[in-house]
Amino acid sequence: MKHIFARVIVAIAIAFSCMLNSSAQVSVVARLDSVNFYVGEQDGLELQVTLPSNQRLQLPPFKKGMEIVPNVEIVEIDKPDTIELNDGNNLQITQRYVITAWDSAFYYLPPLQVKVDTSIYESKSLAFKVYTLDVDTLHADAFFPPRDVQELPFAWKDWEELFYAVLALFLLAAFITMMYHLIKKGKPIFKIIRRKKKLPAHQVAINEIERIKQERTWAKEDSKEYYTLLTDALRTYIQERYSFSAMEMTSTEIIERLIQESDETSIAELREIFKTADLVKFAKWSTPINENDANLMAALQYVNETKIEEDPNAQPEPEVIKETDKNRQTQVRIMQFLVALAVVAIIVIVVAVVTRLYDMFV
Repeated sequence: MKHIFARVIVAIAIAFSCMLNSSAQVSVVARLDSVNFYVGEQDGLELQVTLPSNQRLQLPPFKKGMEIVPNVEIVEIDKPDTIELNDGNNLQITQRYVITAWDSAFYYLPPLQVKVDTSIYESKSLAFKVYTLDVDTLHADAFFPPRDVQELPFAWKDWEELFYAVLALFLLAAFITMMYHLIKKGKPIFKIIRRKKKLPAHQVAINEIERIKQERTWAKEDSKEYYTLLTDALRTYIQERYSFSAMEMTSTEIIERLIQESDETSIAELREIFKTADLVKFAKWSTPINENDANLMAALQYVNETKIEEDPNAQPEPEVIKETDKNRQTQVRIMQFLVALAVVAIIVIVVAVVTRLYDMFV
């Protein structure tokens, strides 16, 4: 019987010892950043709990906006900070609260309770003093009611980057649209243009008549071809010189139109040339060589008598060089490359704009 009683006593002692060790491993400490502050100011309340790592902790069920005691309100609750101690055998958990008071007084905070597994542990109680602001009651007009929320004035500096970014987006979109239409319609981006001095009408006619003169075999073998070339050269000259459609008019119509422009002497020579040419072309008239030569000389004389001297200050007229298939393919590749660069630029700008707006309003 004595042995049984002794064993019970030993078991109770061992259990009591384990309870004491477990309790010694849990500590709860509460502290304030300041024990004196003014009404409406914020103060920090820190709760630090040390416990074995294999036990579960429940912090006080505080919420943002609730009052710990009357007129003492929790403004913010930070995330708990956990530190491992003794090679991970213990944990130190620190929870910070931001509190404020809305009335001047001496406040008493009761012990803060935490639950570790099934046991309740408490911190020490705290106290702090809240002071009121000095009020000048003799100058009541120095106090004003609360102001409404004011909107910040517009500042170009805040929106400058966004404005230019959106402008760049519109320009890039217009560029892509233009490139798309050029590629679709087969139009080049650029044309190769060079300045070429245009020969005056009389010089062109004289060169053509000289060429006809050198090929005298036409006058012998084919008078019709000879006079066709000669009259075409004259018609081209007259059309350029007097600015009417001589190539589409009959010989008679040309003579009647020229009567209004020049004297009868030059027209008489021209009339004989056209008359002979019409007989050769339509009536199969045969002309001797000397007559052909005489008409050719008369044509040169008519051009020289009616020509307009070239203006030495005249600017060369532009000439567009014809685009080849190879050049076209090269330009299409260039356009496609530029479109790809524009698309990449648009993506980058959109991301930058969205990020900027998020930073401004979120």
